[in-house]
Amino acid sequence: MVVKIINKSQNPLPAYATESSAGMDLRADLPQAVVLRPMERRLIPTGLYVELPEGYEMQLRPRSGLALRQGIGLVNSPGTIDADYRGEIGVIVINYGSDDVTIAPGDRICQAVVCKYTRVEWQTADTLGNTTRGEGGFGHTGL
Repeated sequence: MVVKIINKSQNPLPAYATESSAGMDLRADLPQAVVLRPMERRLIPTGLYVELPEGYEMQLRPRSGLALRQGIGLVNSPGTIDADYRGEIGVIVINYGSDDVTIAPGDRICQAVVCKYTRVEWQTADTLGNTTRGEGGFGHTGL
């Protein structure tokens, strides 16, 4: 699938790291480094603008290495870029760790996965079909 992209940053376009990668790393488009204190969140610009086809979204997900080593996550994970959005892609990062974390210009801050989605039409009902699970949730199957 071909997707139109505008790159106003000095960073390379997002690219898949391996043949089977689902996500592409997005980079910070910053004039200078920013420091995130523990539990601080900040909107980090990417300089990227996309035109996704109808029926697709771009999900922004945390990078596992940043999460493990530095405690960096995304507040609204996954973030969603809708097909009709034409603004700059911004990433809401948060420092869940106990130490300050510096994000430098060009740092890889999240990964983007383009996904097909289905829209639903709700049908109101008085009952739902039975299943073995029923209403069990929130750990009902044990450890």
